[in-house]
Amino acid sequence: MNAPRNLEFAPPDLPLRDDVRRLGALVGEMLAEQESPAFLEEVERVRTTAIARRQNGGGMASLSALLDGLEPAHAQALVRAFSTYFQVVNIAERVHRIRRRRDYQRAGGDKAQPDSLLDALRRLRAAGVEPTELLEWLERIDIEPVFTAHPTEAVRRALLEKEQIMVAALIDDLDGNRTPGERAADLARFRMALTSTWQTADSSPVRPTVDDEREHVGFYLTEVLYRIMPVFYETLEHALGDTFGIATELPRLLRFGTWVGGDMDGNPNVDANTIRNTLDAQRRAILGKYAAELQQLASVLTQSTGVVGVDAAVLERLEQYRALLPQAAAASRPRHADMPYRLLLELMRARLLATLEDQASGYGSPGEFAADLDLVRKSLEHNRGVHAGWFSVRRLVWRLRTFGFHLARLDVRQESTVHARAIAAALGDEQWESRDPVEQARILAGHAGAGQPLPQAGDEGNRRLDAVFGALVDARRRHGPDALGAYIISMARSRADVLAVLALARRGGLVDEAGRVPLDIAPLFETVDDLRHGPATLRDLLADPVYREHLQARGNVQMVMLGYSDSGKDGGIAASRWSLQRAQVELLQVAEEHGIRLTFFHGRGGSLSRGGSKTTRAVDASPRGSVDGRLRVTEQGEAIHRKFGIRALALRSLEQTTGAVLVSSIRPRPPEPREARWREVMDTVAEASSVAYRALVGASRFMDYFRSATPIDVIERMTLGSRPSRRLGEDAALSNLRAIPWVFAWSQARAVIPGWFGVGSGLQAAVERHGEEVLREMAADWPFFRTFLDDISMVLAKGDMGIAEMFSRLAGDELHAQFFPRIRDEHARTRDWVLRLNGHEFLLQHDQRLALSIRLRNPYVDPISVLQADLLRRWRASGREDDALLRALVASVNGVSQGVQNTG
Repeated sequence: MNAPRNLEFAPPDLPLRDDVRRLGALVGEMLAEQESPAFLEEVERVRTTAIARRQNGGGMASLSALLDGLEPAHAQALVRAFSTYFQVVNIAERVHRIRRRRDYQRAGGDKAQPDSLLDALRRLRAAGVEPTELLEWLERIDIEPVFTAHPTEAVRRALLEKEQIMVAALIDDLDGNRTPGERAADLARFRMALTSTWQTADSSPVRPTVDDEREHVGFYLTEVLYRIMPVFYETLEHALGDTFGIATELPRLLRFGTWVGGDMDGNPNVDANTIRNTLDAQRRAILGKYAAELQQLASVLTQSTGVVGVDAAVLERLEQYRALLPQAAAASRPRHADMPYRLLLELMRARLLATLEDQASGYGSPGEFAADLDLVRKSLEHNRGVHAGWFSVRRLVWRLRTFGFHLARLDVRQESTVHARAIAAALGDEQWESRDPVEQARILAGHAGAGQPLPQAGDEGNRRLDAVFGALVDARRRHGPDALGAYIISMARSRADVLAVLALARRGGLVDEAGRVPLDIAPLFETVDDLRHGPATLRDLLADPVYREHLQARGNVQMVMLGYSDSGKDGGIAASRWSLQRAQVELLQVAEEHGIRLTFFHGRGGSLSRGGSKTTRAVDASPRGSVDGRLRVTEQGEAIHRKFGIRALALRSLEQTTGAVLVSSIRPRPPEPREARWREVMDTVAEASSVAYRALVGASRFMDYFRSATPIDVIERMTLGSRPSRRLGEDAALSNLRAIPWVFAWSQARAVIPGWFGVGSGLQAAVERHGEEVLREMAADWPFFRTFLDDISMVLAKGDMGIAEMFSRLAGDELHAQFFPRIRDEHARTRDWVLRLNGHEFLLQHDQRLALSIRLRNPYVDPISVLQADLLRRWRASGREDDALLRALVASVNGVSQGVQNTG
């Protein structure tokens, strides 16, 4: 069993139970109104059957009898009905997290919310950290979530905005102090948003463009994170004062990055134009937010010179701007003549708008805008204005420090073979890609340094790359160096792969006044073999004099990106996790040998199969010294919505991340003498697990089985993202399939094979070789192994072998008989060993709140899965040409994604 049948809400969670019941009843009323009372009765009949099946441990026949053979439109309506139920469950849970946070804040005293900034600082104080040490570390903290366009849950912006309305309607009555009339109005608001959501299609029938993806990510940056950034720093200030008695001007700890518009790897829709358009659009978005805030500030800072003093520097700047912006100055109202702050803020806004138009009167840099704000802030401090607007000005200052004039740093990514083909064409060397990497590096050295430029070439690949580097040149000139992140090389395997980018950048004109390439180049180690050889690759790269000269100009800080997705697809979850852990340890050793600092960029996905995990646990489980004040990590798919969709939860997420980085950096866990032996045990787990995993996915006809036993053919037709689902051409081999659709498809089939397969074999092999006691010891005392087992437990709990078998039978008797027994047996083996080593009786015994959350969703997710299997069989029987069936299938994929979560 995945969980006990008698899970109950704990006393602190009883309000969540009440919300779920109340909102569930509201959904029922809406369905009866929008469809019919008979439809609602049918939904209830299916739901109670699904609950009974779970409670009695029965097969799928009872659900199939109710759901097989339905008309596509009716099946689609049922899917959307169940999706709506767990949409409100999701909302209720998120609001309950806000309720719990408020309960902690109201309680005050010694009880800080776990993993909050206050909790982290109290732990540091208890560990003997002094205020001076803490302040030194705060200057070094650099946390950068990077948003990527890899949606497996592509929520429309219109639906995101409706969700905000529903959340606000619940939050307004968290304290239960609303009047009956106000409560009725809240209910009406919720019902309006809920009904409007029902009447809106879940996804667009048109595949999103890069512009659409940028707008999607922009929602979280401008509508959520922009709002909460000052609150984050105010929370940290209060925690510092409460814990250490410190009152200080805080440095910037957080910034944000994006891949949208710059990730060219496998996506022909991303190029020099999208780089330019993205940077321009982000500039417009953030300057627009600043301009609106200045307008609000102008209505607040109405101090009159006849009542209170104003610094001479403010008056001088006002006169300067009247001369610089005569038209805007002439538009000022005469009755505001005695309000210098207001007048100056209006002219600052005019100068921002001139910046948008690239006019000479615009701001030349964010620093100039910051200087103006600083003048106002200091004047308020000097003239009794701390409680008369200073607070609001400082909030804008924090936003400016975080977002600059660029909103989020844009990374650029391309695969190494694209560069190699361009180099081959430029050098006229048809044998280039087959040459030894050492010889390639020797030839490239002259072109990567300031010596001989790489020859021009007229082929399409070189033209595109020249245009990209030309766009980066323009970006530095127009937007400043802070607008650009790293240039990431996918499938980087040698020093030559990095030198190729340096050579191409020089030819493209990306050179500063000193003749250096102002670009951080990050190799991405993706597969298990790449991770294993990554330390040797870095050592060879750092031994190259041309590259060391480049790195010295970049402050001797090297970024290395670690790929969680492809390594998991390549070798299985255990080998991936262990390869990533070992690679970090060995890469740190190489960096120390060469006297440089490393920044690890973690390419995590939303699902456990692709590195998704709770940030605090992931940081705690990372190797000692690997964080060192810096954390750069991708946020993608449904993880963005889950972490950053609601302001209070986005603030909580950033607090948790920052607290984890502070604790891990300042007081890392002490050296563990037993870890040498534990590493040997993990070597065995990883090796045996990978053997089992590769034996399955590499078996003859397994890809035929995969394409039949999952809805991958539906996913490939869905309009989820601008990037194709395969890395190369049309070959359907596993090596060419991207990790996201691979994981997504298995999650839909509820087998979730990438998240656990092989682990049981690996654990069993380790027990046979090293004994069970040492693995129990690892589960109890080693954060890496404990987190690993807990993550596997969650994946197993979200899967369902009964539903997986239903999908497996879609592959036909022969393939089903060949593969499903192996899957079922390994699943049982993995579950039994995870429970045994953790000393648990059921999955997620350590996290009963999550176990209950999954149980709440099962009665709604299971029917969608049964419908999906039936619809998939019928659609394939139609030759995949029945559009009505396809529409219902797409709805089912969206529904399972929202219900299961952590899917891709």
